[in-house]
Amino acid sequence: MTKTASVAPWSRWEQGQSGVAGAELADSGGGAKLVSMGDESKRRWLERYEAAALRSDTDFDTLSSVPVEPLYGPDDVDESIGMPGEYPFTRGIYPSGYRGRLWTMRQFSGFGSPEQTNDRFKFLLEQGQNGLSVAFDMPTLMGRDSDDPMSEGEVGRCGVAIDSLADMEVLFSGIDIEAVTTSMTISGPAPMLFAFYVAAAEKQGADISELGGTCQTDILKEYIAQKEWLFPPEPHLRLTADMMEYCAREIPKYHPLSISGYHIREAGSTAAQELAFTVASGFAHVELGMRRGLDVDDFAPGISFFFNSHIDFFEEIAKFRAARRIWARWMKERYGARKERSWMLKFHTQTAGVSLTAPQPYNNVVRTTTEALAAVLGGTQSLHTNSLDEVVALPTEESVEIALRTQQIIAHETEVTNVIDPLGGSWFVEALTDRIEDEAENYFSRVEQMGDGSILDGMLAGIEDGYFQKEIADAAFKYQQLLERDRKVIVGINRFTKSSQAMPEILLIGPEIEERQKKTVAEVRANRDAKRAEAAIEALRDMATDDSRDSVAVMVEAAKAYVTLGEMVETLKETWGVYTEPPMF
Repeated sequence: MTKTASVAPWSRWEQGQSGVAGAELADSGGGAKLVSMGDESKRRWLERYEAAALRSDTDFDTLSSVPVEPLYGPDDVDESIGMPGEYPFTRGIYPSGYRGRLWTMRQFSGFGSPEQTNDRFKFLLEQGQNGLSVAFDMPTLMGRDSDDPMSEGEVGRCGVAIDSLADMEVLFSGIDIEAVTTSMTISGPAPMLFAFYVAAAEKQGADISELGGTCQTDILKEYIAQKEWLFPPEPHLRLTADMMEYCAREIPKYHPLSISGYHIREAGSTAAQELAFTVASGFAHVELGMRRGLDVDDFAPGISFFFNSHIDFFEEIAKFRAARRIWARWMKERYGARKERSWMLKFHTQTAGVSLTAPQPYNNVVRTTTEALAAVLGGTQSLHTNSLDEVVALPTEESVEIALRTQQIIAHETEVTNVIDPLGGSWFVEALTDRIEDEAENYFSRVEQMGDGSILDGMLAGIEDGYFQKEIADAAFKYQQLLERDRKVIVGINRFTKSSQAMPEILLIGPEIEERQKKTVAEVRANRDAKRAEAAIEALRDMATDDSRDSVAVMVEAAKAYVTLGEMVETLKETWGVYTEPPMF
């Protein structure tokens, strides 16, 4: 696979390099610059810049410690960026940008019981939201029922509790599943929740071939960052491949896999690491599907991505642009995809939770607005904006409304959607895009080497020996050092700490939710057809030992028999076991 040369100026011209004909190098404070001898205006500016007193209380790198020049020009950009909607999609995957269609405003929501979250969904839809995104509680994320002893104290706390098809039916009561796209942010037990979703849609009378939405299902990032796995990697990947095949065949509009960089960034990675590890995981899943014998063009359009939008405005925009270009080039040149849809990187964005602060919480509105604008200017297909109180609790209805209104103001008042890729051609943005792309390509080379030529095998090897975890930990440690040395600033934390802001009223989830959910799951087990449920559980056992069985079809039948999430997971653990992370540090 070839890559158009795109070497940033600071990597071309190292400090102190000599022998460059007709030019001289200058230390501009952010790295070495090439200054043309014939450009008198640039020379005059450089002299005045070098004589100026620069601020000494901070550095001039990006949030990820990428050196940034004080000024950029046409010499800093190496390649044509093309047109929107055309390969390699640096400027966006659609020729009309947001003139054709705005991004989907998809506020992540879920708390307490299915009834409470159903009410919140209806509230958001009434306020103008046009897509749903389900947040699950910790027991659900870990594949446990609400009455499991390990679930005590966590039911409904950080999302909605879903134990069975009965809960999924309540979650979407009064909401036409076929008419609204839904994203489910869950990976370990994603196949089971997907089965509940399909079964609930069928009970509504929906044509499942028309369902739209996304299920995260990205198990590799769990081992790297979020740590919510159920089984060892291989059986998890088998389930993922089954979902990819099932959706390509039965639900072509649905995205069964959303490769997530969000949690990698929240764990402390740099922007380039988030991009590299996320897109590498995407390549790994492409190889997974191809090993299954699937045609890449049959399943690749169903792969989407989920990125973090952090506070460094231009770095985030450059990250999104680089991601599109990398994906297009690799899909076309390495994996042989023929269809344009397979080359297009489609992504959802969530503003950075880790950037929010508990002190001076109303500052978070400004942070979220900045991050949301970066996502929009970077060309996201859907967006969640964090609420100002989300750093301490699940958001209240008032703070959720402010977060949604933030998106609506950007969409309808700022006029930033009038021009397609308005920052395209910016010397700084294009140079930073090149820089991040180069860093990502270096990571891909390392992963490929670890896998003896395979990105999938390299990802698995890197997980087992802690490579990704160590890279992220080192980046987080470096950033923390910069904060403690006062080289990076967080307003209200290490500067400007005097404030009269009070913490707003927060949403509290009481113990009664857990008691109600325990009662509900007990009633489901008591009232279902016991013989049908036992037969479905036995089918799950058979599927676990027979790779030729379609796990999705088996789980959908188990869902219809009201087998609970915990029962499904524990049945599969009997055969597949559990995963224990090797010690890393």
